[in-house]
Amino acid sequence: MKYLSSLFLILISTGLADTNWPQFRGEGGLGIGSGSPPVEFSAEKNMKWQVEVPQGHSSPCVWSDKIALTGLAEGKLVTFCLNKADGRELWRVAAPAEKIEGAHRIGSPATPTCCTDGERLIAYFGSYGVLAYDWSGKELWKKPLPAPVVEFGTSASPILADGKVIIVADQDVGSYMIALDAKTGAEVWRVDRSEFRRGFSTPLVWLHDGVEELIVCGSLWSRSYDLKDGKQRWSVRGMARVSNASPVAADGVLLVSSWNVGGDEDDRVLMEPHETFAAANDADKNGLLTLEEFPKGKIKDRYSQIDADKDGKVTKAEYETMRGMFADAVNQLFAIKPGGSGDITDTHVVWQQNKHLPYVSSPIATNGRVFTMKSGGLASAYDAKSGSPLYQAERVDASGDYYASAVSADDRIYITSQRGTVVVLDATSDTLKVLARNDLKASVFASPAIVDGVIYLRTDKQVMAFGK
Repeated sequence: MKYLSSLFLILISTGLADTNWPQFRGEGGLGIGSGSPPVEFSAEKNMKWQVEVPQGHSSPCVWSDKIALTGLAEGKLVTFCLNKADGRELWRVAAPAEKIEGAHRIGSPATPTCCTDGERLIAYFGSYGVLAYDWSGKELWKKPLPAPVVEFGTSASPILADGKVIIVADQDVGSYMIALDAKTGAEVWRVDRSEFRRGFSTPLVWLHDGVEELIVCGSLWSRSYDLKDGKQRWSVRGMARVSNASPVAADGVLLVSSWNVGGDEDDRVLMEPHETFAAANDADKNGLLTLEEFPKGKIKDRYSQIDADKDGKVTKAEYETMRGMFADAVNQLFAIKPGGSGDITDTHVVWQQNKHLPYVSSPIATNGRVFTMKSGGLASAYDAKSGSPLYQAERVDASGDYYASAVSADDRIYITSQRGTVVVLDATSDTLKVLARNDLKASVFASPAIVDGVIYLRTDKQVMAFGK
């Protein structure tokens, strides 16, 4: 009897040791955690520990007994490691970046989340490139890359798949995707994505029917690539100008969410042909448009996006490219079935929803449902297979913007507002059922990790761990 009890304990502990959160949104990028985390938590309730950390927006990467994050400390970009049991910092290493890239006024140059295969820890900074460490902080290799041409900074996180580190560098000029050998950092393949403009969503490996597809959401299109060589498999139209949210997969379909200004049918942003616009606004008649020559409005507000190469002058080609993007942009949440090649928009999109969409926060799919949260605290849920609404734009009474992506565990959804309210929803209900609103009293941009019933959550200044 004692032997059986000991064996049972060993099996339990072994199972727990295998539970990790190895990349942005956890195993497979799906946002599904393990164990039974608390529903209610705060500084006074169910808190295991909290520690001060460098500023950054990257989410926790959890492996075994360690947590890796990135941040900006004393003017340097750093990768650092915490003890999972108590939050104690184990090591910190600075990236050899000569210049820190610019970021959005509420953004951070330390936004991409680390990823790991258990042996190597991969960090990516737009200001430098890719760095690989072991879990003691020893550098294994590094791969400098040019800083993306986008004034808002780098956001898409690296992922590990098929022994490769995948980096998507969608930007306003010269977009590309690169695969590096995870052991050496050597380039395995590179894909030209120069037709795409800025993008911030993390790619997904879609597993279905014994097939692995690399899914990359970008401006106007989502595409599938072969992990082996980077060759394109299929494309789907129907994206916003800028892709922020990351895709998920469940119940045999791929789920993609995309929203940006000017893509709603009742709020289109229309640009006149360049010839007409220049005739009215090109004051010096030199064929180039400066910021001062744009009249006030939504188009002028996006001058930095229209000026793709950031030289302070908009050419006819730059103007017409953005005009076409505004015209073709589509805001929607949609589902794609597997199979097909080429343009599969008309053959493999099985349902669409175009109202009450999230801006940055990625959807979560669990229990046959897909959930979204629109800024303002408006929750929606749909049947994952059919797209039929279960509820739409219902208030959770936690206002503000939502930049963190939802995660799920134990039939519950955890979604955090920028103001620091973690809303907990019942993932089994066909009507909105708010189980708790937990006020962390701090700003939050990073998505939580849930491992073995513990929630690891980063605020603007701290990392906190909550467990029963």
